[in-house]
Amino acid sequence: MDFIAENLLTILILLPVIGAVSIIGHQMFWKQESHLKWVTLFWTAVNFLLSLFLILDKSAASANGFFFEKNVPWIQAINTNYHIGVDGLSLWLVVLTTFIMPIAVLSTWHAVEKRSNAFYVFLLLLESAMIGVFCSLDLLVFYLFFEASLVPMFFLIGIWGGENRIYAAVKFFIYTALGSLLMLVAIIGLYYIHADQTGTGTFDFVTLLNSLKTGTMVFSHQTGLLLFLAFALAFSIKVPLFPFHTWLPDAHTEAPTAGSVILAAVLLKMGTYGLMRFNFTLFPEASRELAWIFIILSIIGIIYGALVAMVQPDIKRLVAYSSVAHMGFVMLGMFSFTEMGMQGALYQMLNHGISTGALFLLVGFIYERRHTRAITEYGGLASVMPIYATIFVFTTMSSIGLPFLNGFVGEFLTMIGMWNSTAVSYPRLATMFAGTGVIFAAVYLLWMVQRVFFGKVTNPKNKTLKDLSWREIGLIAPLLFLMVYMGVYPAPFLDRSRESIVAIEERLTKQAGGTIEHAESVPKAVIQTAKPAAH
Repeated sequence: MDFIAENLLTILILLPVIGAVSIIGHQMFWKQESHLKWVTLFWTAVNFLLSLFLILDKSAASANGFFFEKNVPWIQAINTNYHIGVDGLSLWLVVLTTFIMPIAVLSTWHAVEKRSNAFYVFLLLLESAMIGVFCSLDLLVFYLFFEASLVPMFFLIGIWGGENRIYAAVKFFIYTALGSLLMLVAIIGLYYIHADQTGTGTFDFVTLLNSLKTGTMVFSHQTGLLLFLAFALAFSIKVPLFPFHTWLPDAHTEAPTAGSVILAAVLLKMGTYGLMRFNFTLFPEASRELAWIFIILSIIGIIYGALVAMVQPDIKRLVAYSSVAHMGFVMLGMFSFTEMGMQGALYQMLNHGISTGALFLLVGFIYERRHTRAITEYGGLASVMPIYATIFVFTTMSSIGLPFLNGFVGEFLTMIGMWNSTAVSYPRLATMFAGTGVIFAAVYLLWMVQRVFFGKVTNPKNKTLKDLSWREIGLIAPLLFLMVYMGVYPAPFLDRSRESIVAIEERLTKQAGGTIEHAESVPKAVIQTAKPAAH
């Protein structure tokens, strides 16, 4: 147990790689592809169970504020280390990743028939890269994991996607890779700035942050803005923030169901995580100075994503554009620079992963039966598939933000955080514009539900459709449970992330010399009955 505790994050990163190797070996010696899904499910399930130790462990954080920290030399010639660790900001994103992966595997049970061995290898390698992104505390290691996540998803879309899969895969790769190259330039720039001012170059995030806090390393105003923008562009493309969003609908629409679920639940969160982890802490002055740009783009994304979703004829593409709107709320909360807003942003990252991931699963279920996602092809499904219709409507309500479901808590916190922000201009006007997105979300989602599930069954092909199987119900059940649990009792999630969020808020406040007012403790302000966890 001591070995697992000391090396837990490394195990979580490497276990999927070991699983991928085992699949390759299994295929070489047994050549039975029917067993591969069971092998993949085993490795992803074990990884999820191990990740629960991140939540259950109550040990104190290190002096750097991270848990399960591991820092060993890697490439000494350039002074880069294998430095990993998690805090309240990254912990839940790691658990979300390991939680989603077994569900993604189960969603492909009867959907992937060609080259299934390669499909499952890419899924496992993708899981490893995503966990590495959220754990990395060395900027070079972070960049390598960040780029490594592109390759498996590129092949998942390009080989097992829809008719326009090659176009969508290439567009996805070019957008994200080009943005990442600018981030690499900024990382190298930080290395040489630190070397010039301290005598030692480093990629270590904690070392760079401490040097900035103590004044050992300083930026000119222009340098800080350029470095901020280089990081921000890479992360904004990943979110994606308007107007860098155009790759997302194509990638979502053409990706296989498992790819869409992972893309929505985890990959998009790398962008918002990167902004909070690196931009807000390394470049707080630039973050505050340019916040108005990101707030405006977030509001445009919320409204634009909703309006475009209304006119989509394809159910999956409609859900894809809803992600643009939902991630706009995340960005809005982040750039409020209040504890409540940033807590809401992190919570909305988790909510979006669960609710939108569930919607993509449900779209995949009906696509397997009819092989079409056109809204006009359906109608009256509630009378033919009552269980499916009930679950779909429930998930839709979660995505809209119905009170007592998870989406409400995240959106409420982000908007209240922005409303009370003293760090940006016209925060209440921004909140009111963003609030229209909630109304639009109800319009495009409920209108889609009405056309697909209610009325008469006009298409003869829909009259013989089978309702959800026990496998499909079991697959979606954990997500439904979390929609309710996170909507009714968010305190456990907010308590674990509070210290990390407050540290980011204080970093923004101190560096800028401002007086950001601390929002009232979130669980006390929102849910009076919640008991804060002991720290």
